[in-house]
Amino acid sequence: MPKGYLSFILHAHLPYVHHPEYDSFLEERWFFEAMTETYIPIIKCLNRLIDEQVPFKLTISLSPTLIAMMEDPLLRKRYRNHLKNMIELSEKEIKRNSQSPHYHNLALMYRQLFLEAQEMFSTLYKGKIITAFKQLHKSGSVELITTSATHAILPLLSQHEQSVSSQIVTGLNYFESVLGFRPRGMWLPECAYYPGLDKFLAKEGIQYFLLESHGLEHADTTPFYGVHAPLYTPSGVAAFGRDRNSTKQVWSAQEGYPGDPDYREFYRDIGYDLDIDYIHPYIAGDIRVDTGMKYYRITGPVSDKEPYLPEQAREKAAAHAGDFLNNRCAHIDHLSSIMETAPIVVAPFDAELFGHWWFEGPLWLDLVIRKSAFDQDTLELTTPAEYLTRHPVHQTGYPAASTWGHKGYFQTWMNEKTDWIFHNLSECGYRMEKLTALYNKARVPALTKRALNQCMRELLLAQSSDWPFIIHNGTSEEYARRRAKDHIARFHFLAGRIEGKSIPEKYLIALESMDNIFPEIDYRTFCVSAK
Repeated sequence: MPKGYLSFILHAHLPYVHHPEYDSFLEERWFFEAMTETYIPIIKCLNRLIDEQVPFKLTISLSPTLIAMMEDPLLRKRYRNHLKNMIELSEKEIKRNSQSPHYHNLALMYRQLFLEAQEMFSTLYKGKIITAFKQLHKSGSVELITTSATHAILPLLSQHEQSVSSQIVTGLNYFESVLGFRPRGMWLPECAYYPGLDKFLAKEGIQYFLLESHGLEHADTTPFYGVHAPLYTPSGVAAFGRDRNSTKQVWSAQEGYPGDPDYREFYRDIGYDLDIDYIHPYIAGDIRVDTGMKYYRITGPVSDKEPYLPEQAREKAAAHAGDFLNNRCAHIDHLSSIMETAPIVVAPFDAELFGHWWFEGPLWLDLVIRKSAFDQDTLELTTPAEYLTRHPVHQTGYPAASTWGHKGYFQTWMNEKTDWIFHNLSECGYRMEKLTALYNKARVPALTKRALNQCMRELLLAQSSDWPFIIHNGTSEEYARRRAKDHIARFHFLAGRIEGKSIPEKYLIALESMDNIFPEIDYRTFCVSAK
């Protein structure tokens, strides 16, 4: 038996962006970039480890909104076109840099990355990248879990428990409909917890969830071992807390590995550097955006950047992988000497850090896994579910309300710029409750049932944590504000027509096309509570 355990948890999530009413849409590039730079590289990394019989355990959380985008035929078609354009651009860059050997080689590298993404997406998985995640889960090396339907901040919906319950039930039902099994764990959106939330999870058979470190540290029962052992809630669901030191070493651009001068500079892209006439066919019309082709390394806090050197970055990734693992082993050595149960170090991250924000992230992860398998015998990689199977006895108590947002609570999402959203969500929740109560037992006409289901979709989409987060951060602020307003307005329009028994089918069809998430949704889940 090892002295302790290390548990990597990667949370893959994007807001639901789907706009069939336009030929192309700027914010859909969020999905395309994440596919090329994060999800496909992680799949390649993990498949290679499995093929080479490197033993490891890792948890990946796939949000229902991300799964829905991966499954959507229109977005899959547009992603194919995006890859085609990126390959064309990289070939132009190879020619443009033919007299500059270093940049020519980087352009060749990017073309290879785009071609490999195209091969995996279109040929190997036939456009169904979710198949890759199914296979990873089936291998036993990766455990898949999920989050709530549209990544809502559940504590901020807690005054209306049907809203909380429907987010959880709808998300789990959709995950199961696509992946073929019910997950054992749940990533709470933004790691946001409040006492009592666990009862909703327990009712749906969830065994564990993840939360911020101070959620455990400020529990009503002082945890003997801090965040290095789970705490069972009174509902019997285990709460695992984030280990700050492990994650800070990785995600912090200032103090962590990604800010090293040898790594690739994210903020220097040819989409901004090159002449607009040359780059125009590959960006968003006249709006300059990232293409993923970046030729410079971080260098340091200066405007002038040095050329990116892939081999030098690879060597640095190996050094950082060794440093990370050595620190975790030393930590577990210490913890095991003072704990009566085997410690677990939980290291949760947004998956998009690996590859998108930190280009070398998937390589670093590969090297950490290999080193943990062959270069030490102190710790073992595990998943929370497997840890609970091996070590089932732990304290019981209620974690404290918490998130991993700024200052640890809810300010990132609920503030003077966004409070209007939650006022409207409360009104929508109570109106949806009345509608579902009215049509819960009576025989419901087909058109009314479709409208009720669409009301449910609009409410869930309006509840997404992404809109207040984006508004607070000031990135794509107008888009996020419009999305929240549109879903709220669409909900009330449909609700009014249902109440007036005058549903315009043409308008309903348009909404069903635009906001087509969760095709098998059932509005009656809004009647369900945790009681």
